[in-house]
Amino acid sequence: QVQLVESGGGLVQAGGSLRLSCAASGRTFSMYFMGWFRQAPGKERELVATIGWRTGRIVYADSVEGRFAISRDNAKNTMLLQMNSLIPEDTAVYHCAATVTNWTGVPRRPGEYDYWGQGTQVTVSS
Repeated sequence: QVQLVESGGGLVQAGGSLRLSCAASGRTFSMYFMGWFRQAPGKERELVATIGWRTGRIVYADSVEGRFAISRDNAKNTMLLQMNSLIPEDTAVYHCAATVTNWTGVPRRPGEYDYWGQGTQVTVSS
């Protein structure tokens, strides 16, 4: 089992920045990828960014490329998401997720992740 707890959401004006943090505990040594997903009202949950826990390989959604930066600290079992140049379309509940399955390729779909945090709200005002 892996437990995930997010923090760092909030309300920010367009153009501002926020940093999200995800603290992992439990069998973290079994993780292959950790990712950030978001879900806006009435929309499907979508991948924001994911990082290989062992390899450091990173994939971003096109919508956040160049504005967001994902990173990890294996020693602290923590994953971060630095979000810059925020726009109202970034408003959503952001979830941290982890997979303990060694998928072929980079896991991008919610169904490919085994563990989820409770989510943290990010609201960007115009």
